[in-house]
Amino acid sequence: MASNQNRRSAIKSMIAGTAAIGASGVLSSFTTENEKNMQADNKLKGNINHAVCRWCYGDFTVDQLCAAAKDIGIKGIDLVGPSDWPTLKKYGLFSSMCNGAEINLTDGFGDKQFHAKLHENYTKMIPLVAEAGYKNLICFSGSRRGKTDEEGWNNCVEGLKPMVALAEKHNIILVMELLNSKIDHKDYQCDRVEWGAELCRRIGSEHFKLLYDIYHMQIDEGDVIRNIRANHQYIAHYHTGGVPGRNEIDETQELYYPAIMRAIVEVGHKGFVAQEFIPKQKDKIASLKKAVHICDV
Repeated sequence: MASNQNRRSAIKSMIAGTAAIGASGVLSSFTTENEKNMQADNKLKGNINHAVCRWCYGDFTVDQLCAAAKDIGIKGIDLVGPSDWPTLKKYGLFSSMCNGAEINLTDGFGDKQFHAKLHENYTKMIPLVAEAGYKNLICFSGSRRGKTDEEGWNNCVEGLKPMVALAEKHNIILVMELLNSKIDHKDYQCDRVEWGAELCRRIGSEHFKLLYDIYHMQIDEGDVIRNIRANHQYIAHYHTGGVPGRNEIDETQELYYPAIMRAIVEVGHKGFVAQEFIPKQKDKIASLKKAVHICDV
């Protein structure tokens, strides 16, 4: 009996010790990687073109955000239009994902009733993006509204083809964002990477690609690294964000971003990776700097 009790105690101790080691390893993984990456006077490695999304820092002016981004080593600001481009140029920053032609996130190319307005908007904006020396202009599928996948693909092809031809003429890329339809954007049609990849195949142009939002795709389908490797030829741009909650990229969320970033580098991505998380910490710029260094592999 005593022998059995000792055995049980020994097993309990082993399990407790293993759990403690495992938990410690998980909790310290981001910090350890971050500390490594923030060595050498905080200089970034240059393997990734880092950017940040403007909307996440609404309490900062564009001027203030640009100054902070420049100090960190960020090269681009996402989701700004023509009125903000002069400020970016003042700081030597790139408008890494231009916006301003879309109607909204729900009324997109997947629905024929919006094609006329979208054609008007994109016909005006595409030359402006090119004239400013930028490359990417965002677009959206919009809501499903009961349409089958096939109907959505057909409508998007019909609506996008003339705009892609104009984008080819001006050497820019129309980039459709992948958004989750489970939590944040109910009924959004382009909510899986394979749906977007099939649309790319049907359009058949290097001037139409995808914005792979890692936060959104973790929610709707997961399998992030394999999907990036399998579909990287269709992806022009990436967004980050902690899951759950689109919060800081740290030990509080479920994705290990250094491994994801290594996969992005390994497939030869030469575009931008933009931080698109909502900082909870009081020092939002410190949170941004930490995230950039975690992702700088």
